Amino acid sequence: MAQRLQDVEPFSGHSPQQERPLGGYAVLTGSFATLAVGFGAWLRASGRELPERIPPGDLALITVATHKASRLVAKDRVTSSVRAPFTRFEGDGGPAEASEAARGSGLRRAIGELVTCPYCLGLWIASALAAGLVVAPRPTRWVASVLGAAFGSDLLQIAYKKASTQGPK
Repeated sequence: MAQRLQDVEPFSGHSPQQERPLGGYAVLTGSFATLAVGFGAWLRASGRELPERIPPGDLALITVATHKASRLVAKDRVTSSVRAPFTRFEGDGGPAEASEAARGSGLRRAIGELVTCPYCLGLWIASALAAGLVVAPRPTRWVASVLGAAFGSDLLQIAYKKASTQGPK
């Protein structure tokens, strides 16, 4: 009995009830891996070495910066123009945020899912910041400090709004 082509394709049958752009995910995963391996090869060829550890202050800084940068890319209204080729606007999200969904199929949809997911973007951004600490620590710390300050400002804005809407007790 001959097998149907759809039954022998590598991703067939994985998610029959909903569209999962597995080929697009594979391209994104391969791209990330290629960039990471390429960075490692370049680093080695340049004679530089990875630090034995990231100092706790730098780790805290890039953690906060990663959070803020991933929210800016994935949710900020102003960065909607970056996401627009891959997403569909659904409505307003949190303060100054847009809610969008991935659109299209294949790689376009996979990119849409990536750029609307701050959790997914976190790995890409954290990797870039960690690489930046190795290659260009001063500018990386400066960028991360700006993002960290913006995150702190966000927290203060939320606290201020909450305090002003609750009024005196």
